[in-house]
Amino acid sequence: MRLAVALGAGDIKQRFMRIAAALMAACQSQATAQERPPSPVAVTAVIERKIAAGQTIVGTVEPLRRSIVGTAVAGRVIEFPVNEGDKVKKDQPLAQLRLDALQIQRAAAVGDLEFRKQELAEMINGSRPEEIEQAKAKAQGAKALMDYRQYRLKRFRELMERKATSTDELQDAASASDQALALYLEAHKAYELVLAGPRQEKVRQAEAQVEVSDEEVNRIDDLIRKHTIVSPFDGYVVAEHTEVGQWISQADPVVEIVEVDQVEIAISLLEDYVANLRIDQEVRVEIGAIKQRTFAGKVALIVPQADVKSRSFPVKIRVENQFVDGLPMIKPGMLARVTLPVGAPASALMVPKDALVLGGPSPVVYAVVPGKDKNGPSTVRLVPVQLGVVDEDLIQVKGELQPGEQVVHQGNERLFPGQPVAILPSAPVAKAAMKDEG
Repeated sequence: MRLAVALGAGDIKQRFMRIAAALMAACQSQATAQERPPSPVAVTAVIERKIAAGQTIVGTVEPLRRSIVGTAVAGRVIEFPVNEGDKVKKDQPLAQLRLDALQIQRAAAVGDLEFRKQELAEMINGSRPEEIEQAKAKAQGAKALMDYRQYRLKRFRELMERKATSTDELQDAASASDQALALYLEAHKAYELVLAGPRQEKVRQAEAQVEVSDEEVNRIDDLIRKHTIVSPFDGYVVAEHTEVGQWISQADPVVEIVEVDQVEIAISLLEDYVANLRIDQEVRVEIGAIKQRTFAGKVALIVPQADVKSRSFPVKIRVENQFVDGLPMIKPGMLARVTLPVGAPASALMVPKDALVLGGPSPVVYAVVPGKDKNGPSTVRLVPVQLGVVDEDLIQVKGELQPGEQVVHQGNERLFPGQPVAILPSAPVAKAAMKDEG
């Protein structure tokens, strides 16, 4: 019994000390608040309006894009510079396959291409002056021989008329004259061909051979590029499917990459609510693993085909991700809660999103408390709120607030309860609030 009484007395003493410490802290805070000059703030009135009631749906975070990057060619992996969790940029190498055989083939193809180009250049440039002079000289020599043979034939005919030669000698002279004529005609045509240059058909054939050789080089270059597997977009490596030294066949997976600069939350919405949803409608998103933070999302996709059994439609909400130390806060696979304005219309209190102060146990706003007299400064009080649906730049709040009450929406980052404030004369008005004022 004495032990119990002693323990009870000790508890009472500790509780008294905690209360005393809290009172002292409050007094110090009030004294500090009175000593500090008023903080300039911009305020706006709490709006009451009828909006569609919020419906919270649970969904799963998915990456904006997911790609299992494979290989277009077979080969042995000689470099694999990425690991799971690495951030990669678009076109960054993910793996390198062996290239020795292709590099040899390319060198041969480049040599053949150069040979074909020189062949074509030779045809286009035509005959050299020395070649023309050579052909001309041969034609002139053949003509001189032909003239001589014809003269001898004429001479033998005259001798034959005088019976001064034999028939065989005349026939030999005639045969030699015919041969000389043929040689001259051949040399003359060769000279004309040298002057005319190559036929256009031959030039076209040479051009076609150059194009074939060029495309062969391009084909090998394409194969070389395919031996370097690159990232198709900016993202993070989430799975490895190969390693250095491993042989991979065509279409084998190499790595899996996800893009998470933006993420999508996949939910299923009942048919009673889907008619009230529209594309690009802004919604509020909470991630179970990220405490005391809310995110703004937009409806990105409404699949116009319901699941027959559940009578629900697939919907995707797109959210801009946030990064801390280079890592995404929202990660694929996380559980998310999405508040959609799809319920029956009901009266709700709305404040600008900028009026919210996040980061504590719950979202709060600072409400303005008018001074006791006209000359006395206004102060602020801390109001914990629960968040509801989003309407453009306004958000529904539930807490100890009244319609028309002033809340701080600019300069509220460093306020504390009871702090004096100086209200700025021209405060910006929220876009959605202007509709009510109009």
